Amino acid sequence: MAKSRTQQIAEKTIYATFKILKEAGGEMRGKDVQERIEATVPFEEWEKHRYEKTGNTRWKSVLHFYTIDCIKAGYMRKNKGMWILTEEGEKAMKLGPEKLLASATKRYRAWDADRKKDTAINQVDEVDIETEVEGDKGQAQKARLEQYEEEASNGIREYVLSKNPYEFQDLVAALLKAMGYHISEIAARGPDGGIDIIAYTDPLGTKLPRIIVQVKHYPTNPIPPDHIQKLAGTMKRNTDVGIFVTSGSFSNAARKEARESREHIELIDFERMIDLWQQHYSKLPDEQKNLLPLQPINFLGSNE
Repeated sequence: MAKSRTQQIAEKTIYATFKILKEAGGEMRGKDVQERIEATVPFEEWEKHRYEKTGNTRWKSVLHFYTIDCIKAGYMRKNKGMWILTEEGEKAMKLGPEKLLASATKRYRAWDADRKKDTAINQVDEVDIETEVEGDKGQAQKARLEQYEEEASNGIREYVLSKNPYEFQDLVAALLKAMGYHISEIAARGPDGGIDIIAYTDPLGTKLPRIIVQVKHYPTNPIPPDHIQKLAGTMKRNTDVGIFVTSGSFSNAARKEARESREHIELIDFERMIDLWQQHYSKLPDEQKNLLPLQPINFLGSNE
């Protein structure tokens, strides 16, 4: 049986995704993966067609649809916009593009068999995924929802990255206030001696601990371990607690440094900061909500 054009898109984009993730050390933002695919994988005009209704590109819709197969097959994971290649997924790359996709689809069908009687459809034909995929409406819905979630996450990230370091510092201070901490000091512009914010658990700062906060607006470069060591060096009291907040991520060495430090140092990367912002958003005054305004939207979900 001749391959459908949709299947051909899926084979080359899924394999390209795995290759890009492997070269990146196992994980990368989905947005960056797709940009890399767009720059390196040749597409025909039909594959690059943009749907008027949603603005999604055909090849991206196909890719998102088939990442569901790969996730259920255990080949990859997604977490708040990050795409992660598993060890099993890396091994599956040896199968090549065609057999890799077939393997993922087969595993997805096995997972899906207990709730869907008709398992005869093993590939998507020429029906546009963007409209409906016959026999795979649930999977198509999940793929679309994942796209919306990624677009929302990317929008939030781009908004935060557009802020200057002092605006990002104010954002962190507002978050701590919403979490119930009392801000004693926020560093002014200029050298801060390694301390950006000092906070307490009571208004007068008479209760332990004193919280020393270091804020770094480093969206692209992971925080190295020496930054954690410098924060530890500012914690002069045995009861001090350190918090390091970054708009990016922490290197594995930095996380190890924080775990093994004699001082209590808590790490907050971009994903964790956004989670906390969402959790405490309702407690923020309107003026501070505008530092990172959010609009919740509800979609029909799934219990799967």
